[in-house]
Amino acid sequence: VVEGMESDDEIRRVPEMGGDGGGPSTSGREGGGLVTDPTQASAGSSRRRGRSPADKENKRLKRLLRNRVSAQQARERKKAYLIDLEARVKDLETKNAELEERLSTLQNENQMLRQILKNTTAGSHEVRK
Repeated sequence: VVEGMESDDEIRRVPEMGGDGGGPSTSGREGGGLVTDPTQASAGSSRRRGRSPADKENKRLKRLLRNRVSAQQARERKKAYLIDLEARVKDLETKNAELEERLSTLQNENQMLRQILKNTTAGSHEVRK
């Protein structure tokens, strides 16, 4: 017998019903069309019913990881915002102090000029009389 070729005895042998005969069945399907492999049954039904527990767990873990990354990024943005805000507050406080000092200087100068004007005006009235 040549390799790959079936002998006459193998061709004449009729497989038993039930599918474990080792050869092809007469109908081309095992078990009359019913799925006998449990892995095929679970694979087909898992698509219809939803995700398997392992898939759900993987999806949950991915979601948790995305959430952690997002939360960390939000914390970093908030920290950068607060640092920027604190720097702005410091700048504004410095500018405010400078403006208050200038206001005080100008008020003193204004008061001094009014006093000079008052003295000058009073002196010119006396000279005219």
